Amino acid sequence: MAETAVSLAGQHLLPTILEAVNMLKDLPNEVADFTDELEKFQAFINGADKVAEAEEDGHRRDRIKKRVMRLREASFRMEDIIDKYYMICEEKQPDDLGCAALTCEAVEFIKTLIHRIQIAYQIQDVKSIVRKERDGFNRVFPVEEIPNNSRGDKHVSWDRHRMAPLFTEEDKVVGFDGPKDQLKEWLIKGKFELTVICVVGMGGQGKTTLAKMVFGSNEVFQSFDCRAWITVSQSYTVEGLLGDLLQKFGLDVSTEMNRQSKIEKVRDHLLHKRYVILFDDVWDKKFWNEIDLALFDNKNGSRIVITTRNEEVVEFCKKFSSTQVHKLEPLSEEESLRLFCKKAFQYGSDGRCPDELKDISLEIVRKCKGLPLAIVIIGGLLFQKDESAVEWRLCTQSLSVALERNSDFSIGKILSLSYDDLPDNLKSCLLYFGMYPEDCEVKSNRLTRQWIAEGFVKREEGKTLEEVAQQYLVKLILRNLVQVCSFTIDGKPKRCRVHDLLHETILRKMKDTGFGLYIGEHNESISSGVVRHLKIAAGSEDLFGRIEGSYVRSIQIIWTKKLSEHLVRNIPTKCMLLRALQFESTYLTYAPKNLGNLIYLKYLSFRGGMGIIPKSIGNLQNLETLEATKSVYIDMPKEITKLRKLRHLLVDGPLTEVIDSLGDMTSLEQLYTLMIGNDEVVIRELAKLNKLRDLRLFYFRTEHGRTLGSSINKMQFLEKLHIRAVNYKIVIDLHNVSPKSTLRKLLLSGRLEKFPNWILELQNLVKLTLSFSHLTDDPLKSLKGMPNLMLLCMRRSAYEGESLHFEDGGFQKLKKLRLEYLHNLKSIIIREGALCSLERLELCGLSNLKGVPSGIHYLEKLRVAITEKVPRKIQDRLYAYMENKSGGSSSNCKIAEM
Repeated sequence: MAETAVSLAGQHLLPTILEAVNMLKDLPNEVADFTDELEKFQAFINGADKVAEAEEDGHRRDRIKKRVMRLREASFRMEDIIDKYYMICEEKQPDDLGCAALTCEAVEFIKTLIHRIQIAYQIQDVKSIVRKERDGFNRVFPVEEIPNNSRGDKHVSWDRHRMAPLFTEEDKVVGFDGPKDQLKEWLIKGKFELTVICVVGMGGQGKTTLAKMVFGSNEVFQSFDCRAWITVSQSYTVEGLLGDLLQKFGLDVSTEMNRQSKIEKVRDHLLHKRYVILFDDVWDKKFWNEIDLALFDNKNGSRIVITTRNEEVVEFCKKFSSTQVHKLEPLSEEESLRLFCKKAFQYGSDGRCPDELKDISLEIVRKCKGLPLAIVIIGGLLFQKDESAVEWRLCTQSLSVALERNSDFSIGKILSLSYDDLPDNLKSCLLYFGMYPEDCEVKSNRLTRQWIAEGFVKREEGKTLEEVAQQYLVKLILRNLVQVCSFTIDGKPKRCRVHDLLHETILRKMKDTGFGLYIGEHNESISSGVVRHLKIAAGSEDLFGRIEGSYVRSIQIIWTKKLSEHLVRNIPTKCMLLRALQFESTYLTYAPKNLGNLIYLKYLSFRGGMGIIPKSIGNLQNLETLEATKSVYIDMPKEITKLRKLRHLLVDGPLTEVIDSLGDMTSLEQLYTLMIGNDEVVIRELAKLNKLRDLRLFYFRTEHGRTLGSSINKMQFLEKLHIRAVNYKIVIDLHNVSPKSTLRKLLLSGRLEKFPNWILELQNLVKLTLSFSHLTDDPLKSLKGMPNLMLLCMRRSAYEGESLHFEDGGFQKLKKLRLEYLHNLKSIIIREGALCSLERLELCGLSNLKGVPSGIHYLEKLRVAITEKVPRKIQDRLYAYMENKSGGSSSNCKIAEM
């Protein structure tokens, strides 16, 4: 503190007490005005970006971009000052500056007093810099003043069918009927020798979409003993691909396995099986030489499918004795218009183009050259606009200008146009996908937590930050910029990704805007001192000497090698304004003792594993998320209970040091996995966490039941509850639990003496999983009337009876049913009027099942039927039924992720 005061005195003469009082009184208004000025300045920068993009002279364009980067640097400084104020000063601002305030925590008050005075001076200094940079830029490169793009998009509700990923919902697919049937025939029929099937086409033409439709069909699923989908991309390693294959086959992969041992394990697994493996997005023609030793021809009708943009890959594959090639052609004008309308008129017009927009729509699709990705991106952009000819004409003109700067058609220009149309906060959210590898499927809830930590998500009255972040994600999905890979049972995006062409565009935008920087093995990307988000895949001891650490907001380390202690210790010293710090792939045996320096940190992740977390973590008073997974023996210090803003505590292993003060973290909303000890101290502490929404408990014992029930009753916002008993003999008895209208997902793993009545009163429950319950009475009689149940999973001896009976009128909203390892089960009876919404049926490990479920023909909406480890004759009959149901086509029967 003394050094801070000396530094302050060195920069400015100490103000008089009266001046200081006036400055501090005016500071809240000054910060509000400064925030408004930041928004205007960011709008100016957007205009400056457009000036740079419009410049045709390369040297002049580079000069403009360098000046724009200086503008961004000034805006970063403005953001940092505002964040400092709200994180340090606002919460501790006294009502007045009199003696009463000084007598209460005097030292802490004086410390914040100095910070507030610093901020007041910094605001004046940066205002001067901003004026100088803006005026200087405008003199040389005049910018047309444009309003900040903060308009809202159309309001939408959760609807998984209207937020579908590109081409995943078959009613939105155009032009694939013929190719789909051809590929399916090549896969299922044909020669007994190994056949390589190539799907080739330019980027954005729908290769992956077509492959997914065929690979996921019920016929293909039933025709092969073994299936795997592997995304290759440009940065693959052979060892990585082989490891992915083994994992897809459900086999263990150890870090000690070398390439040869992985090859042998793959070959052993495939020896007598008819297999199909799809390698998506292959770039290198040498790929096959590197992988073929593992994929031998067992003369069993096995198939390899490859999607690629590279014609050389196809030519290389043709060297094999049995190769089939399908080259995707551009969509016809009619198909293009039909696809465009499905995306641009999703609601009011229900996919039909209004008469006044037909000519403009046709003009737009002609510019897209029959490329599906370009069509849906433009369709998503215009979907957000009012359906007026004037606004659409403006968009058409922008598209024409973007495409006419170069005679060559470029999907990148269309992607850039859609990016430029985004509001500023959505731009940041989209750019954050560049922090993930190409083709990476990102968990949506983790992504939105990161957006919140980074400050991209703005508060809206009556909504949580998570709800606002989910809205942001939906808007990007509806614009067709983000693809949904899988949905939760109630229709929310579960995993998502961006198309690899869009990922390329994002990486360019990150570099141009100073948003992000990727540091690879050779540090080839380190070129600018202005960087906001840093991703490190490799590095050196002088890494932080090459960047200006004061502007870095987040660091993500995906280094698979051992990190040097010097590098890790430098982070809290060189990058003290960090909001997010993530160690993704590296196990850390230590964390820097000075971790507590990162007082602005909101997101801290040790997903690669962590041994000991330092006590200084208690200084991170702004921390909202702490992840320490894959750390079974983690030593979590008691100091984490000081983190009053912590909302997400995601750890593996016991919290032995904190169980008696766990209740101090009253902001917790998500807590897993909490291991209960022999006593009930931790359960009583849970009663103090009345904001919990997601709670997952391990090592439950019968004697914990009453106390846990009382604690759960105090959790008024609880949505997800997972309870796992110590072993399958332990009875889970929570008879004193009062029904919660908020509870939506419930998992109980342990013995139930009888079916709990309190479950039946959970009117909003959508997902129920029971394991090791050992119920002897048919639980369906109790569950059949649950009004909102969409997924029911009964697994691992959850039921010990011989028959399950779905009665007429029962389970009206159930969409997914999984019955797994119910060893005594012999028959499943479905009455007419039951399970009228069922789309997916999974039967696994039912070794004594005597036949196909009776009454299955009543399930009109059934699209997916999966059987594993059931008698072969039942598999064959169910497959025949599903094939007959779909008329020999997979249009209504396919495989989907659970």
